[in-house]
Amino acid sequence: MSALLLGIDIGTSSSKGVLTRPDGTVVAQAHVPHAVSSPHPGWAEQDAERVWWADVVELCRRLLPGAEASVAAVCVSGIGPCLLPVDTTGRPLRPAILYGVDTRATREIGELTRRYGEESLLCRGGSILTSQAVGPKLAWLRRNEPEVYARTDRFLMASSYAVERLTGEYVLDHHSASQCDPLYDLHTASWIEEIAAEVAPGVRLPRLLWSGEVAGRVTAEAAWETGIPVGTPVAAGTIDAWAEALSVGVTEPGDCMLMYGTTMFLLEVLDRPVVDRRLWATRGVTPGTANLAGGMATSGAVTDWLRRLTGGRFEELTAEATEVPAGSEALVMLPYFAGERTPLFDPDARGAVLGLTLQHGRAHLYRAALEATAYAVLHHLEVMGEAGAAPSRLIAVGGGTTGDLWTQIVSDVTGRAQDLPEQRIGASYGDALLAARAVGLADEGTTWATIGRTVRPRAENRAVYQELYTIYRELYPATRQQAHRLAAHQRGIAPAPGTDSSTPG
Repeated sequence: MSALLLGIDIGTSSSKGVLTRPDGTVVAQAHVPHAVSSPHPGWAEQDAERVWWADVVELCRRLLPGAEASVAAVCVSGIGPCLLPVDTTGRPLRPAILYGVDTRATREIGELTRRYGEESLLCRGGSILTSQAVGPKLAWLRRNEPEVYARTDRFLMASSYAVERLTGEYVLDHHSASQCDPLYDLHTASWIEEIAAEVAPGVRLPRLLWSGEVAGRVTAEAAWETGIPVGTPVAAGTIDAWAEALSVGVTEPGDCMLMYGTTMFLLEVLDRPVVDRRLWATRGVTPGTANLAGGMATSGAVTDWLRRLTGGRFEELTAEATEVPAGSEALVMLPYFAGERTPLFDPDARGAVLGLTLQHGRAHLYRAALEATAYAVLHHLEVMGEAGAAPSRLIAVGGGTTGDLWTQIVSDVTGRAQDLPEQRIGASYGDALLAARAVGLADEGTTWATIGRTVRPRAENRAVYQELYTIYRELYPATRQQAHRLAAHQRGIAPAPGTDSSTPG
């Protein structure tokens, strides 16, 4: 019997594990739910010991007993970019500060942007500073929790914490490092030592590896806790979305993953860094690759809001919306119910519905919400094209692809076909492939993904969607000032008459 590969992904609301053979055949899967803590508004945290490491141990205990063969290699991915400060012994000093959903470092984002200059940050690091960046979180820690910062020896993310617990090695993959703005140079693929010394003085930086490189081997202590044999190679790993892209074959320049979920995420593979302030530019998971990515603040979250508001079930709402004509009988929705990330970077953007009449019902609103997501996807694809990186192939993943309606609407609006993979396990499956690559059981050109079906655009809906998309693009700038004033009221801070409380978008 052949050796097995163990892939584990530490997600926002759950962790998942998979055992595979070297050809990608799935032997076993397991799932462990967990929660996110929000001790203050705008904060999002997780306990690294009680959530991240406990999940790794639990998944191993569920997957490894009775396995048909020994584990040849392990790889762990996780949510990110996150900030977990640890002391010299590797003990966490506080709960981990999560990725862009944690917005506590707004002040530090502004200060660092003024200190280094937006254009310089963009050119060198690939992205403007936002709540997604690690540097401002480190600066926040230094200012607001000086006693914790004084004891901080190094910082970890979900994947690198698991690697350190398994092997004792302090490493970080290049992709995750490229989201540590402003500490990493996108073009030289190295830390910017002089900026790191200013932003996070005294904090050691991790050794950089590519995601499929061996970071170390399982120690005796980790073997006792997990059941993974002593000496098993452990790959460096990466952030979960990038592992999921690998799992569905998004590996060649021009490939672009559309991840349908509570939010919509887009990730394109490139053979060189491409920088545009409206998107996130990062390093890829393999040498010689880069990524251009975008993420909406909501997508499925809006349809879930409608479901809860109307008391319907998703199956029922989808069936009703299928009977509504393309364009929802002239309704246009802005899906910015939680502000918007790319390409607007406007936390004060707000949702809107234009064109409502007494003839419209919940089915129209539900379809309009799906169409709004599709308009946002088209907006992203156009921005990618303007940046000189138009995707040549779209691969759709996520829970929103299980039905036909949402993916069909996106293809109709964008005029683009979408490939849907047969295997939809997610990031842990990509981790298993990275583990195989790390020990030579698969090369960098190997993919385990097969396409199950392709969604193709329907020409008969193109004209109405082109017209409504134009209105969609006009609606945000036309209502931006009013949305910002309402956002200020919602925060309990009414702007002075005649002023614009807007933030740069």
